[in-house]
Amino acid sequence: MASPRVACLILNTNRRDDTLACLASLQASTYPNQFTLVLDCQSTDGSVEAVRAQYPDVRIIPLTDNRGYAGNNNVGIAAALDQGADWVFVLNEDTVLAPEAIAHLVAAGEQDPRIGMVGPLVHHHDEPTVIQSAGGRLTPDWDGYHLGQNEDDRGQYTAPYAVDWISGCALLVRRDVIQQLGPFEERFFIYWEETEWCVRAGQAGWRLMIVPAARIWHKGVQREYRPKPGVTYYSTRNHFLMLALRRAPLGAKLATWSRTLRTLASWSLRPKWRDKRPHRDAMLAGVVDYLFGRFGRWTPPAVP
Repeated sequence: MASPRVACLILNTNRRDDTLACLASLQASTYPNQFTLVLDCQSTDGSVEAVRAQYPDVRIIPLTDNRGYAGNNNVGIAAALDQGADWVFVLNEDTVLAPEAIAHLVAAGEQDPRIGMVGPLVHHHDEPTVIQSAGGRLTPDWDGYHLGQNEDDRGQYTAPYAVDWISGCALLVRRDVIQQLGPFEERFFIYWEETEWCVRAGQAGWRLMIVPAARIWHKGVQREYRPKPGVTYYSTRNHFLMLALRRAPLGAKLATWSRTLRTLASWSLRPKWRDKRPHRDAMLAGVVDYLFGRFGRWTPPAVP
């Protein structure tokens, strides 16, 4: 019996070296039935030429419009399904995979037809033995957090286990899930889109699993990561959108509103948070845009 066909998607925008390193790790994969699509969003750093020269078997799909992480990956998801993929592996361009990672993920997913999404154990690239994400959980208030974040990997995660959501830096999705539920919700543009997709799948009865034997290293979100105001904007707006789309309990919605308003007040009134004013403005913009139904890409106001 042939191995399930896996499509690996890499979204690249002027990240030539990272994309080439990711492709090198995919080329070293032990899994026998995979192909790769690079979704290039108007790169000007020679990415396309370098990929064509070093990996001529990789199909490059040019993106003429930037529809964000959600919309750009949806182009690749549609192409992957057209090419007969049984599983679609959404990857960040700044990830590096262990050779056996895809084989472990597929083997775990194929054990049960109700397993719809599978993810690896993600480590920090700059601290290879430190966990970045061992899968995601939702709090009772529907705030998301990563299991194992910044813990030394002591072998505390071994057998596959169920989670509420999986980091979008490396997310393997069954074809049937996409055909039943659709791809990413493009209104998010970026942030919270993978959480909403995972929760959508869970609510439809699909199981989501982390497979610790599958290991990857992710360069983004280092331990000392400090987000920019744009992240605050998208995180605020899109969290409210996720709560609405997935019909979160009233208590979770009230808790999120309370937490957001308290933060806005603190960042406005307390002198020690003066440096948070750009984040305050971004958070307020996220709240306002959510209330007025403005989604997609955010254009920050011009600085006078």
